[in-house]
Amino acid sequence: MKELIEHIAKSLVTQPEAVEVVETSGDNDTVTLELHTAKEDTGKVIGKKGRIAKAMRTVLKAAASTEGKKAELEIV
Repeated sequence: MKELIEHIAKSLVTQPEAVEVVETSGDNDTVTLELHTAKEDTGKVIGKKGRIAKAMRTVLKAAASTEGKKAELEIV
């Protein structure tokens, strides 16, 4: 899941070397991913009215459900 979000984010930004995804495990089967980007690329990852961020969260939740887990994405 971490690699999936990292791949999507790197394809959207102008500075792919600045993209970092930190994965933390919560209680039960919950995984939280924190997406860090360069300051000027944050808007590209969020998108207009948050549409890209919402789409990334949807894809992440679908990938997590195939593994029987729950996942959250935080854009930092």
